[in-house]
Amino acid sequence: MEQVDLELRKEHQEKIKQVISEVGKVVVGQEYMVNRLLIGLFTQGHILLEGVPGLAKTLTVNTLSDVLKLDFKRIQFTPDLLPADLIGTMIYNQQKADFEVKKGPIFSNLILADEVNRAPAKVQSALLEAMQEKTVSIGETTFKLDRPFLVLATQNPVDQEGTYPLPEAQVDRFMLKVHVDYPSKEEELEVMRRMANMTFKSEVNTILSKEDIFSIREEINQVALSESLERYIIELVFATRNPKDYKLDQEAQYIQFGASPRASINLNLAAKAVAFFDERDYVLPEDIKAVADDVMNHRILLNYEAEADGVTTHEIIRQILNKVQITK
Repeated sequence: MEQVDLELRKEHQEKIKQVISEVGKVVVGQEYMVNRLLIGLFTQGHILLEGVPGLAKTLTVNTLSDVLKLDFKRIQFTPDLLPADLIGTMIYNQQKADFEVKKGPIFSNLILADEVNRAPAKVQSALLEAMQEKTVSIGETTFKLDRPFLVLATQNPVDQEGTYPLPEAQVDRFMLKVHVDYPSKEEELEVMRRMANMTFKSEVNTILSKEDIFSIREEINQVALSESLERYIIELVFATRNPKDYKLDQEAQYIQFGASPRASINLNLAAKAVAFFDERDYVLPEDIKAVADDVMNHRILLNYEAEADGVTTHEIIRQILNKVQITK
């Protein structure tokens, strides 16, 4: 394994702190969301943001793209959206008497799929190909998407009118599902002061280049994860599939399907990223626990009994973390 340049790694870790600081010039609070967005960026994992409107999801992603000097496109998903509106289409060029490709907004580095669950199945299918294969098919031609490529999708948990529930296969493609919460009183006070000031402008500096992002990915890849923690990840995921084997009898009655193997992969990657952000070259159990909810909450399918009893996947995961022990 290629050795990491320690000075370069230290420089990158400092730059990550600067990125968070620069975003904070525009966005008040939401450090947790920014942290999760960076985890996704540096581990090539798409992110689903769930929260009510007005919590600065779009502003955060837009500001982050400026700080990272990446191309950014916001796509508003609506029931009448067509696949061509997303990926592009073939148009006829009269001068050349031939068809040529007009690329859609998906050809960018950061894609904000706003209210992603409002688009019909064909659009979801086109987005799924881009997320999974990093390619787009227009006509008979397949195009590779520019790297890095990251889909940040949002959905409103309250308003379900005119929505299409995301297929389980697509939801599973998201590395993390992050619940964006309301700001604190002090944070909202600062938001009000900034946004009510019509002359407020805050310019951000570009901190990381594409080359920096690729280098950080390599450095995160070399963060050490012990065999005992690898097995701990597997035990956590298997506890969602066979809860009775882990003395989770009460939770077993609510789980219809457990987490897929992607949960194991993404727990590994996300935990390494958390360790790297904390300036460590090894993973601690706390790193795994810190990302367990975001990695698994959308991968556990509960039954109607859980809905009737008001049980959530967050409660299930909390009990799993309490019961599953690390074995040497």
